[in-house]
Amino acid sequence: MSVSPNVEEVNRFVDKVFPAMRVSCLEITEIHALAVLTVDPDELRPGGFVSGPDQFRLADAVLWFLTFGAIGRVEEMSVTSELSIRFLRPAIGQKLYARADLEVQNRRSVVGSVHLWCDDKPGRRVSTGQGTYALPLPK
Repeated sequence: MSVSPNVEEVNRFVDKVFPAMRVSCLEITEIHALAVLTVDPDELRPGGFVSGPDQFRLADAVLWFLTFGAIGRVEEMSVTSELSIRFLRPAIGQKLYARADLEVQNRRSVVGSVHLWCDDKPGRRVSTGQGTYALPLPK
């Protein structure tokens, strides 16, 4: 079994290669990842809603982090090959959280399910999704 990168390693890497993402990793293991997006009040939709694109961005990011844990290393060139999201209810809050859980991994891809919620209400999902990350060819 591989050893997952730690949270600090993931966050340093993301700050270096993709600082505009503005997503932080909170937990990472071989089978799940947890991430947070602190919502910029200026980017809220009318009515105080977190936008669909922001929810999609966080879902994509947490799946990327899940991929790091599943393969046991931080890998810049793992790329999204498929991602779908279903919006369940309005997302209203100061922080948007996402948890990705590993569904299947093979030598070419990682598939995960994602659940998103606002603030400290994980039981009140605002959206759910599933995605696949393609892994780079071995060197």
